[in-house]
Amino acid sequence: MKRAALFLLARSWLLVLLLLAWELAARRAGDLYFPPPTRIVAAMRELWWSGPASRLWLNDRALDDFVPSLSHLLVGWALAGVVGIVVGVAIGLSRVAFLVLDPVLQFGRAVPPPTLIPFFMVAFGLGTSMQLAAIVFGVVWPVLLNTADGVRSVEPVQLDSARVFGLGGLARLRYVVLPAAAPKIFAGLRVALGFALILMVIAELMGSGEGIGSRLNAAEREFRPDRLWAGIMLLGAVGCVLNGLFLLVERKVLAWHRGARRSST
Repeated sequence: MKRAALFLLARSWLLVLLLLAWELAARRAGDLYFPPPTRIVAAMRELWWSGPASRLWLNDRALDDFVPSLSHLLVGWALAGVVGIVVGVAIGLSRVAFLVLDPVLQFGRAVPPPTLIPFFMVAFGLGTSMQLAAIVFGVVWPVLLNTADGVRSVEPVQLDSARVFGLGGLARLRYVVLPAAAPKIFAGLRVALGFALILMVIAELMGSGEGIGSRLNAAEREFRPDRLWAGIMLLGAVGCVLNGLFLLVERKVLAWHRGARRSST
């Protein structure tokens, strides 16, 4: 318990210091558009955490905002992850496919996803389909390209050894290719998770009547900077929590990889 408290203190002291500086600077400035953190926290409580303790103090507005936003984010990220891994493995295993498709993939990656949201709005209409399409298109590229690169970086000696031991194509894929490419695949998934959060907000800002993005639009229309900052702080907290949970899963799944690296040094 003591070690955990010291670790938390060592990781959070700078954040606490910055929040204190923000509080003092905002109170001294007295600017409506630059509210202090205490006022932002009060706005967050008013918006989302005024419910009963049995529901973790979440009110009905919180459920209306959090559930659609997080479901769109996670479903879009998961779909992009599946598509990116499957297509990336297929491209990585074929030298011809990589040479033919790489220019197309680089072009697709270079297209800014927010610029296609108007097209998705026309093609899918306002709602879940449009938001999922925007998220999937925007976040599939780091997963796909990292997966293809990870598969292509597998040492030929490993594949030759697997053939000598009689492993077939699927067995080599399962026991050699995917484990060797796993670190790069997870790196792509982690980057994609951050992109998914950004695109979720942009899609909701441009064409949604629900979710955290729509709450930001409402705060702007109502001229409530404290609520606008509350939404921004909430999104930052969501990003930190999702990143922390992903790192926990990554460390669990790739524990063998870290052990292999330590044993080789």
